[in-house]
Amino acid sequence: MANTELGKALNRVWWALVIRGAFAIILGIFIIARPLESVAAFALVIAIWAVVQGLVNIVHAFELRSVAPHWWLLFLSGLISTAFGVAALYFYPGLSLTFAVVWVSWWLLLTGIAGISVSIQERRLGVPWGWAMAFGILTVLASAYAFMSPPATLTALMALISAFAIVGGVVLFIGAYRLRTTVGDVESALRGAYQSR
Repeated sequence: MANTELGKALNRVWWALVIRGAFAIILGIFIIARPLESVAAFALVIAIWAVVQGLVNIVHAFELRSVAPHWWLLFLSGLISTAFGVAALYFYPGLSLTFAVVWVSWWLLLTGIAGISVSIQERRLGVPWGWAMAFGILTVLASAYAFMSPPATLTALMALISAFAIVGGVVLFIGAYRLRTTVGDVESALRGAYQSR
């Protein structure tokens, strides 16, 4: 890359994309290679995230106290989140993993109910509704299975995170490659524009 300000800036972006892409792919492979350690780390992340999120909400609640009449709701949310995080650290890793399973199960259940509701509305409007109904029913059944089989739910969740990390890493590498190949073209176009003045 040329030693112009644009070249330097794009070079920094290129390196950031490469490093993030490599980190994402390594994370995805680590989850596949070491599933038990990954689940334990996931439980720790949930607990720490809850504590940090709760403390941030508490601080924001006090900052908004003079301008927001319902600041106490944010404060209460912060207290609950912090208490959960502390409890999750104390009962590590069980509480965090239970939360993850319950959260995914409820998410599937509510998504399935929403799909069934949409299909009923589509039927009333006279539009094709079968696929939406099938999606809703399958999602409700998946939620029931998720509630009944926590290990399978955790396995699916970790597989999803791993796949997302690997695919995201590959996309970041592609973006870095595209950026690297277009820098010369951009700099040539800018040089041409300055010379024509």
